[in-house]
Amino acid sequence: MINICRKSRLNLRNMILLATVAILTAIISSCTVTEIPKPPVAKIEAKVDTSFGDIRIDNYFWLRQRGDSAVIDYLNEENAYTKAMMKHTENMQEDLYEELLGRIKETDEEVPVKKGDYFYYSRTVEGQQYKIYCRKKGSLDADEEIILNVNELAEGHEFLSIGIFEVSYNHELLAYSVDTSGSETYDLYVKNLNTGKLYDDVIPNTSSTAAWGNDNQNIFYTTDDEARRPYKLFRHRLGDSLENDLLLYTETDEKFFLYIAKTKSKKYLLQYSESITTTEIHFLDADNPTGKFKVIHPRQQDMEYDVAHHGTDFYVKTNENAKNFKLMKTPVRSPGKSNWRQVIPHRKEIKIEDVDVFENHLVIYERENGLENIRILNLQTGENHHIEFPEPVYGLRTQSNPEFEIDQLRFMYYSMVTPKNVFDYNMNTKDRELKKEYEVIGYNKSLYETKRIFAEAEDGTKIPISIVYKKDFRQDGTRPLYLYAYGSYGYSMEPYFSSNRISYLDRGFAFAIAHIRGGSEMGRYWYDEGKLLNKKNTFTDFIACAEHLINENYTTSNRLVISGGSAGGLLMGAVLNMRPDLFEVAVADVPFVDVINTMLDETIPLTVTEYEEWGNPHDSVFYTYIKSYSPYDNVSAKEYPHMLITAGINDPRVPYWEAAKWTAKLRANNLGDNWLLLKTNMGAGHMGASGRYDYLKEIAFEMAFIYDRLDID
Repeated sequence: MINICRKSRLNLRNMILLATVAILTAIISSCTVTEIPKPPVAKIEAKVDTSFGDIRIDNYFWLRQRGDSAVIDYLNEENAYTKAMMKHTENMQEDLYEELLGRIKETDEEVPVKKGDYFYYSRTVEGQQYKIYCRKKGSLDADEEIILNVNELAEGHEFLSIGIFEVSYNHELLAYSVDTSGSETYDLYVKNLNTGKLYDDVIPNTSSTAAWGNDNQNIFYTTDDEARRPYKLFRHRLGDSLENDLLLYTETDEKFFLYIAKTKSKKYLLQYSESITTTEIHFLDADNPTGKFKVIHPRQQDMEYDVAHHGTDFYVKTNENAKNFKLMKTPVRSPGKSNWRQVIPHRKEIKIEDVDVFENHLVIYERENGLENIRILNLQTGENHHIEFPEPVYGLRTQSNPEFEIDQLRFMYYSMVTPKNVFDYNMNTKDRELKKEYEVIGYNKSLYETKRIFAEAEDGTKIPISIVYKKDFRQDGTRPLYLYAYGSYGYSMEPYFSSNRISYLDRGFAFAIAHIRGGSEMGRYWYDEGKLLNKKNTFTDFIACAEHLINENYTTSNRLVISGGSAGGLLMGAVLNMRPDLFEVAVADVPFVDVINTMLDETIPLTVTEYEEWGNPHDSVFYTYIKSYSPYDNVSAKEYPHMLITAGINDPRVPYWEAAKWTAKLRANNLGDNWLLLKTNMGAGHMGASGRYDYLKEIAFEMAFIYDRLDID
């Protein structure tokens, strides 16, 4: 009996075991097993070059052949791989998109700007991607006149960008230009604002500057050469055949770009020839548009200047013997440098950024200790004062101030916790009026804190860092941090506000901007110390900032995200080669990473003009230095962090192939298993998507990549 019971229990146990196995087998067989996709492998076709006895082997040169179907196939394969790797985040991307969109006032209006008898403004409408440009005559209570609806222009186009937008002197004509590819080459149109009809005068392949003569018949425009450099200035008379357009000037020096503009007084047209370090300006009476331009001062190597017209004089901002610029004054009738008289001297600690002129005032935008100030000089009394601002770390942006005979200045103020505010400031009474505070839906600035700290560079230089976080942020080394920088061309990266950034801060991030050398945050010398043979300071400054943030327990290396675009993408590539262990995630947007090959190829857009920024590698000294940091050339076998790299197929500034080649070489050398994704926009250029909703989707994609790699919801 006992034996029978024991046998029964054993049989029952076996039956249960078999049933369990059967159930598990059924469950497993019913599940879809998702295989991790394999990344594309770019074929190797070695191209060998030699410079100064140094041999370079470029295995991925073939990716430059834009018209080759194999190149397009490869880019599509990379996009498909990126999409597959990010597929599990699609719900997160959608949620983030809705989160970003939820902070924006979709139907909104810019502050109207008075020009003559009209008030001009733009507005947006919920559900529409682009701006609508409007005006009202005489009063803001007047009926609205839509002068250009960009949404209508964009119908049928994946991409659309407006280049110039110039209303004629009599306010009856609008000249505007359109780019539908992202290549930054524009077709120029003229619209009759009385009838709404377009003229037949469509001028193709123009660059992004144009200006009207005061006769309302002649329009001046510039065109590009094969390297996308604006180099020819034409005059077109409305109604005439384009074949009759008069070529006024050809800029033959490949280092110089050619621009056309108009003084605020509307009295003169200004023809600019500018390189990175040198300026030459010619002027023409706008009332006599068929006359001849006259030079103000011939180009003088390493001398920059700009002019503003006031009465019988030009005010001249120049850096001749004045690294941080000085302000001069010269008569229009004889504007040569021998007649320049000093108005504001050079100051070592204060850089003159810009100058605006009014009938009774000069407005001088200055930068001191990393912050921009506004100085008002009364031309009648000689008195001057500065506008005061409430926060210790902030940013300013000039606004349209087209009226000359007024005492009111419009400017924009913001900080990393304060959304954009537009003010009108009475330059006599010092009263300011808030015209618009840009609404950020659901945002409470009192919950956030911003400050400026300093890191110490290798040479002892103090590098400013602007940082923002939620007030409950724990500075214990456990929190994620997003570190952004640019650091080139003397461009100052302001402590700007972003409603998109709130999504990071509310998830426990700190967000920091490293004001590294190569920009001009601390004056012109800050720029000079981060260019040419000093360029490596830009990279070591950034590393010093990252290390400082870690040492001060704002984050740790395995929670540190870094990001930069264009020349900031060069920064990303350089620091990732130098210290890949320091960062967990990197985002490089349209990165300039193939520096030595690009700078040796004068057929590529911008190459020759860039010699004064990076150096000419046809010189052995610059060749050796540039190659020593060029990200593409210094990729080696090591473990790189998670990386998202973006590109635009029609990008004229940083060709798509730089990102593609870099990705291919990184993938061939990466010793770790961290993600490496390339995302190429096949219908846009340097700036990415042109529609505001499409742009938010790109931001949401980037956020999802970062959150996923850091395991953050």
